[in-house]
Amino acid sequence: MYLLVSRGKKVHTVMPWSTGLSGPLSKAFVAGVPSLGRAELQAACEDFINVIGSSSGCTLYKGTLSSGVEIAVVSASTNSAKDWLDRSEEQFKNKISVLSRVNHKNLMNLLGYCTCDEPFTRMMVFEYAPCGSLFEHLHIREAGDLDWPTRLRIIMGVAYCLEHMSQLEPPVMPASLSSSSIYLTEDYAAKISDVELWKDDDKDAALRDEESLVYRLGILLLEVISGRLPFSEDHGLLVLWASSYLDGKRPLHAMADPMLRSSVPDKQLAALCDVVRLCIHSDRKEETGHGRGCEAHERRHRLVAGAGDPEE
Repeated sequence: MYLLVSRGKKVHTVMPWSTGLSGPLSKAFVAGVPSLGRAELQAACEDFINVIGSSSGCTLYKGTLSSGVEIAVVSASTNSAKDWLDRSEEQFKNKISVLSRVNHKNLMNLLGYCTCDEPFTRMMVFEYAPCGSLFEHLHIREAGDLDWPTRLRIIMGVAYCLEHMSQLEPPVMPASLSSSSIYLTEDYAAKISDVELWKDDDKDAALRDEESLVYRLGILLLEVISGRLPFSEDHGLLVLWASSYLDGKRPLHAMADPMLRSSVPDKQLAALCDVVRLCIHSDRKEETGHGRGCEAHERRHRLVAGAGDPEE
């Protein structure tokens, strides 16, 4: 679920379920998750004209509840029950059920959902992040540069959230981990969006997903450190560009974003690059599935425990 957000006025920080919703809640579609009325969301989103973005199969709105809480509303594009398949309904329920199990300060937490047959409605309501995406701040100069302490805080927020989700039973993971799926609060704390459940019935696929997530974490770290795109026509793949620095052929400090190169402590940079090497290491062909899973967990743990309190 791609949550597109924009900068705006100061917003309230709320915990899931504490939205000050008006009126009684409807019968739970998914146990323990608040059901919001369509009329309330329609009013909050200014009659659904406050569109802030769209992606495949859904439209995104910004809204403000009567309590003053700002929200992001994701609505399925389907507007007819006959076009909404049983599988789509099952996936919608599963998504809500999964998201309801995760509550973390660095996640775009689910606040509730809305279902209605007339007019046909399937919506999910999330926290709203007012300061745009990490991608915007790294690559669109108008969004404002991020200094090194802020980048480090964002990295650690992502790492803490991933560690928390990986320890749930069953685990939960981001379906897409990139600078475009990480949003920033007014004090520039990271919020991960787009979460789904690992497929328990296919352990090999779950393992591949975990390995892919760890690799993407390594690419994200390189992007934050260097300020470069994961891929560009001019420079190719970021991971290939960074290899000479990670292999020791060039000094690590020269890899840092020129906008902040002089302000990056060498020990912090070295600690993060150690984690990057672990994340993008691909020589796993001879390892067992259990070994690969343990290694993936170790990489995440290294980022939390090792780089989480870097020496100055």
